[in-house]
Amino acid sequence: MMTMDLVIVLAILAAAIALFLVGRPRADAVALLVLLLLPLSGSVTLREALEGFSNPNIILIACLFVIGEGLARTGIAQWVGDWLVRHGGASEGRLMIMLMGSVGLMGSIMSSTAVVAIFIPIVLRIARQSGMASRRLLMPMGMAAAISGMLTLVATTPNLIINSSLTYDGYAGFGFFDFTPIGLAVMAAAIAYMYAARHLLGGGRGKQARNRPSIGDWTARYALQNRTYRLCLAGDSGLIGRSLGASGLDSGEACVIAVERNSRFARGVLHATADYVMEAGDILLLDVDAPGFDVTGFCAAQRLEPLPMSGAYFADQARDVGMVEVIVPPESSLVGTAVRDSAALKRHGLSVVGVWRGRKALARLRGARIRTGDTLLMVGPWQDIFALQSEEHDLVSLALPIETEALVPVPEKAPHALFSLGVVVLLLLTDWVPNVMAGLIGCLLMGLFGCVTLDIAYRSINWRGLILIVGMLPFAVALERHGGVDLAADLLLHLAGSWGTYGQLGIVFLATIILGIAISGTATAVLMGPIAINIAEDLHVAPHAFAMTVAIAASAAFMSPVSTPANALVSVAAGYRFTDYLKIGTPLMVLALVISVLLIPLLFPL
Repeated sequence: MMTMDLVIVLAILAAAIALFLVGRPRADAVALLVLLLLPLSGSVTLREALEGFSNPNIILIACLFVIGEGLARTGIAQWVGDWLVRHGGASEGRLMIMLMGSVGLMGSIMSSTAVVAIFIPIVLRIARQSGMASRRLLMPMGMAAAISGMLTLVATTPNLIINSSLTYDGYAGFGFFDFTPIGLAVMAAAIAYMYAARHLLGGGRGKQARNRPSIGDWTARYALQNRTYRLCLAGDSGLIGRSLGASGLDSGEACVIAVERNSRFARGVLHATADYVMEAGDILLLDVDAPGFDVTGFCAAQRLEPLPMSGAYFADQARDVGMVEVIVPPESSLVGTAVRDSAALKRHGLSVVGVWRGRKALARLRGARIRTGDTLLMVGPWQDIFALQSEEHDLVSLALPIETEALVPVPEKAPHALFSLGVVVLLLLTDWVPNVMAGLIGCLLMGLFGCVTLDIAYRSINWRGLILIVGMLPFAVALERHGGVDLAADLLLHLAGSWGTYGQLGIVFLATIILGIAISGTATAVLMGPIAINIAEDLHVAPHAFAMTVAIAASAAFMSPVSTPANALVSVAAGYRFTDYLKIGTPLMVLALVISVLLIPLLFPL
């Protein structure tokens, strides 16, 4: 029987779902409103409403964000992307299969949202280089990221929430790899399906919503083609032992952007400051603003050896050498100084290679002087660009290129990040310490080895997502206390009471999917977990099959671009419409339903 208390709880829940659908206010603001309204209505106590902030699973989720950031900053994800480019070749189908497999594997041990954020610029770069349709690669990648949540216990937040629901009710939780057989089966089916269905996404690149320009865009805008050279100092060059400032290389026409130097263990890109002393084997990255420049005569006079280059403006060095657009404000001390000889810019190791004045770029930089309102295109090592943003007051940064999304700040720390990840996985597998302790140990190791800093660790945590989870958790307490869980369980049992085990699991799967289209998978797991456990208890069977069904279904809402943060990122990057997800995602959801309903009773007998 529905009581007034239950009516109030359901009214708050309906209002929250409606606000989620409208999108205003933000989802985390809605969660905070729920935290306020449930205690005020008397549905839960204030302590119960705020208990989520001390929930071990919430802390573990935060730790996983930090560990994922460590993997991204050390270049492990970037290495995977490069491996795809090398082995995927020109075959769209083979590249798609390898992409889905790689994203699924990485998403099983780190945040799928983080994996998608890392891979979007990689996929767009692959598409640009190969001429493939990015629309045919991005959605398969997004689907694989969603399915990766079905592969391990820690792969996605709903898994941890369902596991928490089991342990809260006194049942044994899931093991680290209990999800894996089902997830692998769904992943294999998804790869086969997407291989056949990718043509439904069209052959164009779609209306990609790229908010930032690329280095290639700026190369064309400022007419920088055919201006770059890589010149290696021969052993008998007269420049050896001389500083750049005294060498005469930085003339009005030529400018040393950066210097590559090979050490015993690695290649580094160094600042091209005036006091830099050149050594044999150094590779100078030179920008020449002079049509018809005689590179052969220049190299012969200075004993330099020209090296091959490919792609756009220093595209091969994009991991080390970057660009930034800045504007000159009226109070800048740079106004009136020479574009090529600004001492303030030289101090930062950056060089101006283009000036946009009025409605066009200056054709020649030699002799030009900086004016108020000029937009300067500056080039140099990425660390110098970031330092300029934080330190220089004479310039206002306008834009960084999209290539910054694929930067690897500390590649030398990759072995340390892998070691830290291995320790976490080992601790999660062995149960030597609680899961939250394993996550905290992983975070501390990442910090100890320098994979992340404290500031970066705090920034890497998706606080909006955590607030959303914490805000929705009290609904489970309120619904259970006031009979909502029993009412929903009775309704589902009534609908599928005579359908047997497969029918009951199927109706729970569909109910989770329907709810997951409207709200996030995390909130769905919070609400459906107690209902699934209650259904099992009413049937006098072990709850693990029903709980697993909810966990798998929470990651299977493939039909909506807003069902998960990963879907939202992909839809924006490729310009997909809701109908694209409905057309491609619905058959894939049916495949996941059939596989889950057939496998789960075999793996978790009732």
